[in-house]
This record gives sequence, structure tokens and C-alpha cells, in this order.
Amino acid sequence: MILNVSGRTDIVAFYTPWFLKRYHEGFVDVRNPFYPRMVSRIYFKDVDAIIFCTKNPLPILKHLKEINKPIIFQVTLTPYKNDIEPNVIAKPQIIEAIKKLSSIVGIDNLYIRYDPIFLSPKYNLEYHLKAFDKLCNLLNGYVKHFIISFIDNYKNVQKNLSTLKLQDFTEYDYQQIGQNFSNSAKKHNMTVQSCFEQNDLTQYGFLKSACLSKEMAFKLTGKKFRKWQARNCGCVEMVDIGVYNSCQHFCKYCYANYDEKFVNQNILNHDPNSSLLVGKLQKDDIIKVRKP
Repeated sequence: MILNVSGRTDIVAFYTPWFLKRYHEGFVDVRNPFYPRMVSRIYFKDVDAIIFCTKNPLPILKHLKEINKPIIFQVTLTPYKNDIEPNVIAKPQIIEAIKKLSSIVGIDNLYIRYDPIFLSPKYNLEYHLKAFDKLCNLLNGYVKHFIISFIDNYKNVQKNLSTLKLQDFTEYDYQQIGQNFSNSAKKHNMTVQSCFEQNDLTQYGFLKSACLSKEMAFKLTGKKFRKWQARNCGCVEMVDIGVYNSCQHFCKYCYANYDEKFVNQNILNHDPNSSLLVGKLQKDDIIKVRKP
């Protein structure tokens, strides 16, 4: 199986000590977000590869040599300020971390997510075109591939409309993003793709691929994996060990956080020694081993 660490929260940024303890103890427990009494137990001996998704790789950099598994990193790096991403570390720090990460896991196993793109009076089309080109220039030689997506209408987005000040995309906007992002990437020997988007940007030079395709998974592990049944995005099936409403970045566009009070409560209920990311096992929990 392929472990996703994590699409539900930023484990690397905020819970690296917990993850490393779970890895060294050999298993991790994951509570089902829809049926809380159901707990999946995952043994790391059954894990073929790990995909780390984070906005801050720094906490885990010096520990990666402890993890004897194939690794892929997807690092989200956007041009937004603290009004949108209140607790994300300074972008120059992230860039330096990406450069170190590239030398550790290899350029072929590192992807940058410029994600999500939204337009507003402050973060307008010209802003994004300049920001993406600058990123390509800064990461030239360290990164080969970018993944982009456009903002979706999540519950948290609706709550933060007054801050986001969203403006609708026009066909011209999509065209300019497609053409200019492709040109910036090509100029720096990089490629770019979109992530499960309705707008087809391949006509401008974007690649058509999944964020973790069957081919990529096979190259990483030597095994064949089926497509993710829960999604129709083309990615292979992954097992997420995160918990919704537990990320401390508090990004205004986030899909995984939608209740800041609940986030703070979950943070207080995090025990680095627990097999669960949030809380502890209860007597009436039903634990089932997740088969590879």
C-alpha cells in the first residue's frame, strides 16, 4: 500500500515526532472520519511507499534517512501572504528546505504544488504570472515538475469570502495561466500539470497526468496499484493517516479545516505517544488491520 502523509492535515509540519514514533514502533492507527468507532491499523511492513504532502518540510529533513521506504514529496508553495496563510513559514525558508530536500530524495521524487490558484484584487492574474515565473527561476535545478489547481468552493472558502475577495476566472485568465506557466516551466527545464481540473490546459503545454499515476507508483515500488476508487482523478489508491481539522496553518482556502475551534480542540487532544494522531484508543473501538 501507499501511505499518504497527509491530505487531511500537515503531519510533516506539525506532527513529525508523532509520525517518527509510529514508524519506529511499526504501526499507526487511523480512525475512520465517517465511522469513528472503526479504526484501521496499518503496519509499516505492509507499506510500499510514502507520499509526504506538506507546506513545511523542515521538521523531517534530518530524519528522512531513518525511513527505509521509497519516498515522494509534494510540497505546496504558493505566493500568498499571511492574510491568506496565517501560520505558513516564510517562503524563502520553504525554498531553502526544498533545495535540501531535492538533494536527499532526488529531483525525480519531488513535486511542487502551486495550489490553489485564486484571483482577487490583491492576487490578480499578473501577480500569479510573475510569482510562478520567479518560483521556476529560484528552483531551477532542484525541481522538475509543478502541479497546479484552482480554488474550489469548500465550506472553509465560503466562511472566508470576505478575506479571500474571490474574482471569477475568465477564459482569458485560463489561457494566460496555461500559456505563461507552460513557458516559464519550459524555460527552466521543468514541466507543469493540473490536478483533476475541468479546464484542459494541455493545449498550452501542460502535461496530462495524475498526481500519483500508476506508472509513477510502479517506477517507485515495482508494483502495480489500482486506481483510487474513492476519487476519479486518476491517482492510484492511497491510505491517508491524517485527521481533518487538525492543521495549524489555518489557510483561508483549506478543504481539510472547516472549524477553527475544532482544530484547537484536536491540537490539545494530540498525544505524541498515542497510536492515533488525535486522541487515544477507546475500549469500544473496533480495530481492523488494513491489508496491503
